[in-house]
Amino acid sequence: MKRVLAQAKVELILTLRRGESMLVTIGIPVGILAFFSLVDVLPHGSGKAVDFLVPGVLALSVISSAMTSLGIATGFERHAGVLRRLGTTPLGRGGLLAAKCIALLATVVVQVIAVVVVGYLLGWKPHGDPLLAAGLVVLGVLVFAALGFLLAGRLRAETNLAAANGLFLVFLLLGGIVVSMSKLPSGIASFSRALPAEPLATSLRDALGGSAVPIRALVTLAIWAVATSLVAVATFRWD
Repeated sequence: MKRVLAQAKVELILTLRRGESMLVTIGIPVGILAFFSLVDVLPHGSGKAVDFLVPGVLALSVISSAMTSLGIATGFERHAGVLRRLGTTPLGRGGLLAAKCIALLATVVVQVIAVVVVGYLLGWKPHGDPLLAAGLVVLGVLVFAALGFLLAGRLRAETNLAAANGLFLVFLLLGGIVVSMSKLPSGIASFSRALPAEPLATSLRDALGGSAVPIRALVTLAIWAVATSLVAVATFRWD
């Protein structure tokens, strides 16, 4: 366990030192929250913009760290042979993956704190269940980390970079994060609900708004979690 925690500390430090990672995981989500809360240019439904945006940006934070940042970094580590070498150390492959997951959870905690603080400063007042929201965040981390590992373990580093960033944009635009699903064409909205971003954003919005979380969203997230995890484990390549 000491080896895992030591490696997790290294992973977290490396993440915090990478400027591009900090931009994706902290800068972009917080920037989106602040800008679109202060400048009313997007259709987000009734109520204050910040109340709609905070849960969506929390979902975006999970996507940015678990899929984009973790996936891209792991892909380049595999390309450079770092994963294979670390996997042969006493830490082992399982220990390395555990360390990455611990570092990821620590990063998400930092993101959540940043988004919540900025949200409060902008006038956000949640009245839902924070424990339920925390559980949804953990479920979202599982889904998007598995997706990140899946991309990193199968694609070339450059292809993985493009795919992760492309999916990030798709989830941002079609995930109900900054634009209400009711404002999208019905066909696109139906397609978006089958992707993991919209169920996560919708579930967090309902949990933090005091509404019942839709069973449809939870089932969709659970299916994505199981499917991506199984495929990632079965197809991941270390070199």
